[in-house]
Amino acid sequence: DINLRVAPHKTFKRQGLDIHIETRISFANAALGIEITVPTVDGDVKYKIPAGTQPGTIFRLKGKGVPRVNSAGRGDQYVKVIVDVPKQLNDKQVEALKMFMEASGESTEEIGEIKKKFNLFGNKK
Repeated sequence: DINLRVAPHKTFKRQGLDIHIETRISFANAALGIEITVPTVDGDVKYKIPAGTQPGTIFRLKGKGVPRVNSAGRGDQYVKVIVDVPKQLNDKQVEALKMFMEASGESTEEIGEIKKKFNLFGNKK
């Protein structure tokens, strides 16, 4: 008997003939859309992430997975979108988000109250 053990790849995860990866984008790029470069087993491809993409959305790249043995065709590659939310914002970013909230009809009153309760180091006063 021959047993093969394949070490996990740092980028690609295989499930049958399909390949799964994760890609990180900013929350602004998720809202506005962006063209990204996606690594595949055959090299990089361009993919346009549409505006309004939600965290955890999975996109399918048809035919970019593992080739079938002794027959035509390939599996697919699935790209899961991880949306990075900033842990700290500068004053300009805070103002831009407040303007966005107001344009969306959301209240910004609570933001001031929350900021009063925390000092610069994120500790409760």
